[in-house]
Amino acid sequence: MVRCRSWLLPLLVLAGCSKGAEADLQYIGEARSAAAEWALVNEQASKGRLTRAYVESMHRWLREEIRASHSALTEPNSFYGHEIAALLREPDGAPPSELRERSKRLKEVEEKLESA
Repeated sequence: MVRCRSWLLPLLVLAGCSKGAEADLQYIGEARSAAAEWALVNEQASKGRLTRAYVESMHRWLREEIRASHSALTEPNSFYGHEIAALLREPDGAPPSELRERSKRLKEVEEKLESA
């Protein structure tokens, strides 16, 4: 897991702040939400609370949501674009903590863009 230094994230966000980044806010939020839901699905699956068929269908659906968000970005080579692409590289059974960490980083980007 790659940790972002606390000073680096605001710098990267500010460097990427442009009309493109503002236009991407919706897609950042969609990917963040999908990552958080993916974490919840994996957490509940690990506790045996979900059927295999449900988990597999959710993984497919969530990946498609994240893929669509990434494809729609106007700034795919931004910090948040790379973070969303990293989500797509995660295995279906990724640890919930890793998915939540990625969701948290995207949330930080969202908040910076919303306050800009």
